[in-house]
Amino acid sequence: MIYIVDFGSQVTQLIARRVRESGVYCEIVSSKSLLNLVKKNNVLGIIFSGGPASVHKSNTPSIDKKIYKLGIPILGICYGMQLMVHQLGGKVQMSKKREFGKTAIKSSYKSLILNGFNKGKKSCDVWMSHGDKVITIPEGFKSIASSGNTKFAATENKKLNFYGLQFHPEVVHTPNGYKIIQNFIFKVCKCKKNWSMKSHLRMQKNIIKKSVNKDHVICGLSGGVDSTVTAAIISKSIGNQLTCIYVDTGLMRLNETKEVVDLFKKHFKSKLIVKDAKREFISALKNVSDPEKKRKIIGNLFIKIFDRESKKIKKAKYLAQGTIYPDVIESQSFHGGPSSVIKSHHNVGGLPKKMKLKLIEPLRELFKDEVRKLGLEMKLPKKFIQRHPFPGPGLGIRIIGEINNDRINILQKADNIYIEEIRNAGLYDKIWQAFAVLMPVKTVGVMGDHRSYEQVCGLRAVTSVDGMTADFYPFNGEFLSKVSTRIINEVKGINRVVYDTTSKPPGTIEWE
Repeated sequence: MIYIVDFGSQVTQLIARRVRESGVYCEIVSSKSLLNLVKKNNVLGIIFSGGPASVHKSNTPSIDKKIYKLGIPILGICYGMQLMVHQLGGKVQMSKKREFGKTAIKSSYKSLILNGFNKGKKSCDVWMSHGDKVITIPEGFKSIASSGNTKFAATENKKLNFYGLQFHPEVVHTPNGYKIIQNFIFKVCKCKKNWSMKSHLRMQKNIIKKSVNKDHVICGLSGGVDSTVTAAIISKSIGNQLTCIYVDTGLMRLNETKEVVDLFKKHFKSKLIVKDAKREFISALKNVSDPEKKRKIIGNLFIKIFDRESKKIKKAKYLAQGTIYPDVIESQSFHGGPSSVIKSHHNVGGLPKKMKLKLIEPLRELFKDEVRKLGLEMKLPKKFIQRHPFPGPGLGIRIIGEINNDRINILQKADNIYIEEIRNAGLYDKIWQAFAVLMPVKTVGVMGDHRSYEQVCGLRAVTSVDGMTADFYPFNGEFLSKVSTRIINEVKGINRVVYDTTSKPPGTIEWE
């Protein structure tokens, strides 16, 4: 495998995605645990990520210098390059002219790491993001690319297989940057292309069978992609030793409970318990408008009901969760800071310790797009697997203000029309997330010859790679007019429709 050492870069996950997209398994690790992990595992290469730190400041993240004597190829990116240069005897200083954004680099030297990257051109654009710069390289290193600000935009020590890049090859803003990463993992590290969803599925099924043996597993089914794929893997591994619990909060999309049950019956050989808890949730949310209070009420009640239903399954020894790799990364600070808790809106995250169940997390090593590929590998319906993300609190945070049955019904119908028209227009797979929002305000309208005073519906659609940043989707006026007309004509209670053109940042994708 390849280890990626996280020094705090906001795009460290992108390095891992590029490696895995190339068919090689990798893990993101902390600088503190690197040496011990390398000694225990068959590691063919190490990538140092970028980061906001400076090698000159105290408490700067670093690594044990013994790493450099193990004969393992290393690729340092941005801060990763500066740290390697600094630790091996070179010099790094604060640059008077910082480089951020698109920068032209020149390379006339034929290096293995840059092979095919610049496509024979002496100059090409890359994405820079740094304040410090290398002014002297260690003994045995040589410059293989330069920019207007530094003659060491890229360096190599061919004998030791150490490479440094002052720019970010993992971002889309560096054209052909993926080629550098592939050169490192295949030509330098000699990795084999053997990481796939097929191999991961086979491995996870074996792990689950050996771990569970003849015991029983409980899985919380939310209707989302992660929990569905989790349940599918375990069901294919141990069949009727799995019981799934689906809590209907009443805050789901239109007909969602029926769709989940139908999907389960068709593709699973396990038991499903459907708990209708709509009344409990609506009662608990009565007169509550504050979004944070809503989230806590929904999350705590879900846990309470799930715990209650789980206790009825006396033979259960394991709890399955749909934790995915970004959740793991976000729940701990790899680059030396204190760990933080897993997101509070995770459907099953934070279940009470008194349940005393051992955890099974078969998606723990996967990114969201890999989870979708795994679902397709198991022949789950593409329409279900490719669904847009849906928040744990459901429509509870898309109904702005007070929640009641009437407002839930109104939003469900409006949202269904919106998504239906997006699918009809062939745009669904081009959009990261789309949904309708019901506002807590009424406006005057005219319907027929009568004055109306009804609610406002907001429409949201964004494009994104990973949800960290997002741009609104540029629907044309004809599409928006069609959706607006349908919602106003078909959904009693709405007389005005607006479209949200806010990007993230400064806004968030969800409204609450």
